[in-house]
Amino acid sequence: TLVNIFFSAIIFASYSPGVGVLFFLLFNFALFCFFCYLSIGLQRLQKGGRKLAAGALDYKVDTNYMLPALKEHGENLGSIAQGMVAAVEQRMRSERLKTELITNVSHDIKTPLTSIINYVDLLGQEQLEGKAAEYLEVLDRQSKRLKKLTEDLVEASKASTGNLNVSLEPTGVCEILHQALGEYAERLEAGRLEVVLDTPEEEVYVMADGRLLWRVVDNLLSNVSKYSLAGTRVYLQVERLDGEVVMSVKNISRDRLGIDAQELMERFVRGDTARSTEGSGLGLNIARSLTELMQGRFNLIVDGDLFKVEVRFWEIG
Repeated sequence: TLVNIFFSAIIFASYSPGVGVLFFLLFNFALFCFFCYLSIGLQRLQKGGRKLAAGALDYKVDTNYMLPALKEHGENLGSIAQGMVAAVEQRMRSERLKTELITNVSHDIKTPLTSIINYVDLLGQEQLEGKAAEYLEVLDRQSKRLKKLTEDLVEASKASTGNLNVSLEPTGVCEILHQALGEYAERLEAGRLEVVLDTPEEEVYVMADGRLLWRVVDNLLSNVSKYSLAGTRVYLQVERLDGEVVMSVKNISRDRLGIDAQELMERFVRGDTARSTEGSGLGLNIARSLTELMQGRFNLIVDGDLFKVEVRFWEIG
């Protein structure tokens, strides 16, 4: 070993200074070569770690001519990459099967459900009275609710997997917000909710799909009309902030929110834990997925009973 060479050089130096100097030089040269050899191996491992962290799971560390310990570490990095590739493929396969299952089942439900809704409409034309009219009203309400749920399921699956056509073009945010408020005016008034609107005098434009952005706003206002405390104000604002257009919706929740913001954005999770309203728990999840498909950012903030959503896009001139 290098240590033995070093001590041998000391022993020889005691008998022959010239030989000692030669051994000393050879020892330093050997030590220099060893550290270069070690450094090259460590650099390979470091590069492999960086590639793996950056998502290049197909990158393989060159373990040729490495020290045994470093070689084992390089092979372990390769095994980790292979395991991650297998896990990602399994996750993608699972998500694809889940999406296909939801889509197929929703489609199978939709056909008989359409027939039920049509027959309910026909029964409504028969001028039923008494209990029969009450039962018919329940059938009409619940069948439409089921139809809305199946549509939301399909849209949530497509949005989360990116299976939607997205056409990004300059879109006016204020115009869409004003149109959506016109659609929800009666529902907001029925819930005794006062809308406080704050938008710039001039229209602001972002790169978005107008149809999908409308769906985002629609889901947010639907959430407000279902879960806001009656007799409170709803604040809607569009502002420019550091090159971004920020659309925010703030309201006071009718029910106590016992879960955090991240959990509220998951599928089938609702702030109304008693489930006394007819929401599906998909609205916020769909809104977030659609926003991200349009390369925007969706933030949810919960502070006590204050419920705030921010949708951010980069402004275009």
